[in-house]
Formats: sequence, structure tokens, C-alpha cells
Amino acid sequence: MSVPEPAFKKAHAPATTPWPERLATARREREGAHRWRRRRVNDGAALDFAGNDYLGLALDPRVAEAAAVGARRFGAGAGASHLVSGHLAVHEALENALAEWLGRERALLFSTGYMANLGVLQALADGETAVFQDRLNHASLIDGAALSGARSRRFHHRDSDDLERLLARSRAAHRLIVSDGVFSMDGDVADAAALASAARRHQAWLMIDDAHGIGVLGEHGGGCTDGMNSAEVPVLVGTLGKALGTGGAFVAGDTSLIEHLMQFSRSYVYTTAQPPAVASATLKALEIVRREPEHRACLRANIATFRREAQRLGLPLTDSTTPIQPLMLNDETRTLRWAAMLARLGIAVGAIRPPTVPQGQARLRITLSARHTHNDIERLLAGLAQCQREVAP
Repeated sequence: MSVPEPAFKKAHAPATTPWPERLATARREREGAHRWRRRRVNDGAALDFAGNDYLGLALDPRVAEAAAVGARRFGAGAGASHLVSGHLAVHEALENALAEWLGRERALLFSTGYMANLGVLQALADGETAVFQDRLNHASLIDGAALSGARSRRFHHRDSDDLERLLARSRAAHRLIVSDGVFSMDGDVADAAALASAARRHQAWLMIDDAHGIGVLGEHGGGCTDGMNSAEVPVLVGTLGKALGTGGAFVAGDTSLIEHLMQFSRSYVYTTAQPPAVASATLKALEIVRREPEHRACLRANIATFRREAQRLGLPLTDSTTPIQPLMLNDETRTLRWAAMLARLGIAVGAIRPPTVPQGQARLRITLSARHTHNDIERLLAGLAQCQREVAP
């Protein structure tokens, strides 16, 4: 005989919202806040001041030819994960070249920067680990710490004193300090030496995600940790899809770290290796970065030109000296209007709004490249001046 369900369970049963309605509600809320993101098809027609191809290598014919050679030799795809049969000779060569360039024992390839950060944090941290993160760290670092089950503490942006206070109070068995190298929305640079000093005093490890610094900063393009060894920065993450112009990411460090990640990093173990054409192209791009410093010199000159002329126009720039040049408009509607006017002029920039940045800090994210000519920069500045004149505050 069936037993009737208690009345209180029926009365308190949660109402079921149909999935389509749930999605529609989320869309209405985000659209109402003017934060609904839309993709735009990049057909190459617009002058690009939004991307991260800082050295112009994505369109370098030598890099493209290396990709073609890699595809012809090794095929279109790796066919399996690195630990099964997908670790090809070209992957091995790229890992060795990256390690040698950065002064580390080993390097390990990942398919994306997001996967590298998730994989490292999931493999290193656990419930007995305290992770100390800069408040403006990339979302992948925040998500990786959450996935690991570790307790995260956020220190004030680039504030080593605040980090010291948090470390001194911690009773965690293991401590890991995590920071962007170049902060992707602000363009400022972490004080890697101060972070390393704090880590040493508190028996912590330091992890730097230098996605936007590798290839750009340092005398030889080694990023914001150029000249620092693995004792100071045990975990160094970099991406290949920005200054190197290709795709994927890597982690560099001592052999013990790399072997640990190969065993315990789920985003490495359970992912097909990157296409060999990408690895082949990256080897060529790395060779260019190391042998042709003039690309970095050109980029630095472009940054200086843009900043000088933008300041002459009275544009609200931050004090960034990297290719990432935020123009702080603060109001989201104004930011969208400036970006739309520039788009009508054939110029692409990033319109960055919450939740990517804090409330009240909407901005145009302008990025410079060694590929930009003086005329390109003049055209951008003319468009920004037109926005000043014609777009209401």
C-alpha cells in the first residue's frame, strides 16, 4: 500500500522554473544593465586596437609558413592527450625551447591559458592550502583556486604590505601567493620582486601568470620575472596566443613541479594535445622574439607616441606603460557610445564593463602592437578626439 506524502512536503516543494524561462530572465537582466556581450566577426577590415598580438607575429608570414610545415609533417591534430600518444616531437622541442629561454628546468604545454591556471591550482592546492591573490587577478586564477577547494584571501591590488598582513595571520599548512604579471584590464605590472620576498619570509610559493608580459617585458622578452629564477618564482605561467601570436599556454618550473602537474593536473591529463601546427608556429615565433628585439623596440615607441599624444588631448589614461592602455570613461553607456563611434570609423577597441571590471570603472581597453604604424596611431587618436567632441558625457 502506498503511503501518502506528508502535507508539509507538498506545501514546501520548490517551484520549478522551466529552463527556457530561466535563461530568458538572465538575458533580460543583463541586457537591462547594458552588459549583454555580442561577438563581432573580425574580417580584417577594422583597424585592430583590441587584440593582444603585441609583437605583430600572428600575421608574420614566417610564423604562418611554420604552421603549414608543421601540419604537413605531423598532421592537422595531435590525435590524443600528451600522456597517451599525442606528445609529438614538435611539442617536446617547444617545451625545451621555452624552458631554456626562461631559465627553468622544464616547461609543460597546455591547450589554453585558462586551462593552465585551473590545472596548476587544482593540482597544487587543497583544503589545507591558503591561496593569496591580488584583487585584480584574472578570472581563471580565481576560478582555479575555487576549484581546488583552497581558502582564498584577496590582498589589495599591488599592495605588498596588505599581503604581508594576511600571510602573518595565516595558520595554513601550505601557502601559495598568486598574481597576474601584467594585469589584463589595467595594464600595470606586479612587483614580482616584492612578492618573491614576501613568499620567502613566510615559507610560501609564488605563482605568476605573465600572460601579457611574456615576449613584451624584459631585456630579452622574458616578462616581468626576467632575471628571476625558479627559487624566487617556482610557478611561472605564460600564454602563447598574445605576444607570440599563436595559441595555447605553458607552465615553467623545476622538474618536480612539472612531473607533479603531469600526474595531477586534470586539465593537462584529460585534454588532447595542441595541434602540432600551432607548436611548430610557436617555435618560429619564439625564435623571432629572441633574435629580433626590434619588434619590442617598435612596440615601446608606439606606446610612447600614443601616450604622449593622448595626454595632449586630455584623454583619461591610467599610468600604464605596457601595450594595454585603459581609457577610463567610468560610465558604461558612455563607454559603449565611444566604442560604437570608433567602430563606425573602422577602429576596433575593447569596451570593458562590469562584471569584468569593478562597478564605476568602465573603460575602453586600447591595445598597441608593433605592427601598428604611425598613421594607424594618428587615425586612432583622431577618432578619440572626435568622440570627445561628439559623444555627450
